Amino acid sequence: MLKTDVLIVGSGISGLFFAMKTARKRPDLSLTIMTKGTAQNTNTQLAQGGIAVVTNLIKDSFEQHIKDTLQSGDGLCDEAIVKMVIEQAPERLEELIGIGTSFDKNKDGNWDLGLEGGHSQHRILHHKDSSGLEIEKKLLKIIVEMPNVTLLENHQVLDLNTEIKQNKTICTGAYFLSTQNNEIQYIRARSILLSTGGCGQLFENTTNPEIATGDGIAIAARAGVKMEDMQYIQFHPTALYTAKKNPLFLISEAVRGFGAYVVNEDQKRFLFKYDSRGELATRDIVSRAISIEMLQTQKKNVYLDCRHLDMAAFYKKFPSITEHCNQLDLYPEKDLIPIVPAAHYQCGGIKVDRNGATSIKNLYAVGECARTGLHGKNRLASNSLLEALVFAHQASENIDRKIAAFKFSSDILVSKFSKVSTQKDYSTFLILKKELRTIVTHFYTSDERNIELTMEKMMELQKMAANSIHKNEITIPFIEFSNMLTTARIIVKQCSMENAAMH
Repeated sequence: MLKTDVLIVGSGISGLFFAMKTARKRPDLSLTIMTKGTAQNTNTQLAQGGIAVVTNLIKDSFEQHIKDTLQSGDGLCDEAIVKMVIEQAPERLEELIGIGTSFDKNKDGNWDLGLEGGHSQHRILHHKDSSGLEIEKKLLKIIVEMPNVTLLENHQVLDLNTEIKQNKTICTGAYFLSTQNNEIQYIRARSILLSTGGCGQLFENTTNPEIATGDGIAIAARAGVKMEDMQYIQFHPTALYTAKKNPLFLISEAVRGFGAYVVNEDQKRFLFKYDSRGELATRDIVSRAISIEMLQTQKKNVYLDCRHLDMAAFYKKFPSITEHCNQLDLYPEKDLIPIVPAAHYQCGGIKVDRNGATSIKNLYAVGECARTGLHGKNRLASNSLLEALVFAHQASENIDRKIAAFKFSSDILVSKFSKVSTQKDYSTFLILKKELRTIVTHFYTSDERNIELTMEKMMELQKMAANSIHKNEITIPFIEFSNMLTTARIIVKQCSMENAAMH
């Protein structure tokens, strides 16, 4: 039976940063990273904008960044957590720079700080328009060379094992499926860290990759961990609209910070009707305004207008975005860019404390799957990479202090699934996923939410999924769909609880 001191589920910025820090500090510990696809296939590598850090204490201040974050979160942020994250930011930034992460500078050699919606100052450090990819590459390069870290790609974690010891629930290991040998196995661990990303694939329009199926939420929920604020899904206002595409290509907030306009079919700006900040209002406000405009005009999208901007500077600053547009025969210097709001970031999730610890002993969660108290109802642009770094640091410090008291369980465990199906016909689950997206999107965006009808429809999908596999048999599409259903139910329930509290 496999065993590791620390099991890390997921290979985005939070999991990798945690692994690097912990492995360096504790060469005596073994760390295993399991990721269900390839290590680079994460939400992190799609993050364009950058990382929000106060670096200029003359023009900017921690207080201003804190105020912007609290305002964006609309009264639901934990102020002590916001203060901790923002004041730690410069230290975590220094660690990224220390491993060779490159951020853009201006011709004077100073940081080329970007401005994004909801920020009162230019404070976004970025690597052109592929900041997440730059960070991910630098972290992976270090991780693969660390002797006490094992990286296992194509290993899908199925469920956690918990035991009751001295009247406390503790996490002692995990079942996983290796797609290389089609076997379900068990790994014992003294501590487990979930860094599994979000659940954007539950929605018809999303910027999240196909792997973002709410796995960490579902795994933790089945283990009995508390969830909070799952009703707050942030929609990014400017996803490039291409009909029937999933995921949609993200057009960074920084494009509006650079001066792009949002216009309707008549090429008129309309955002000032909803907020005096116009294009630089927070994502929830801009997304809502665009949705209302689309509803009123009966159009499928609105547009980004970049034609008035300095195009030489625009192409230099946003090479990935312009290249992607050009491939679709869209040229920002002469064309309007079609956009729609798309599910982008899960603000709630697995409830954790300031150290990333969950309600179950030995189990931690960091990154997008965790509800830390930083974001409230709506995440401030470019605070996500920062949150991932700070909570990875906090969890690493906490596990370093506590792991001596965590013991390996001696129990021999066998999975409830006796075999893995090798069938390659995934069409049934593609249809079921599409149906689920339609149900969740309709429920989430509707003014009149019918919880009973929604739950009934999801129960029907569950029955169809169960009927499509043989007894005691499992497939990757079945696992993912089951996780999506579990996460969808949590979102629906928490939306309904909020509705009930408001009436």
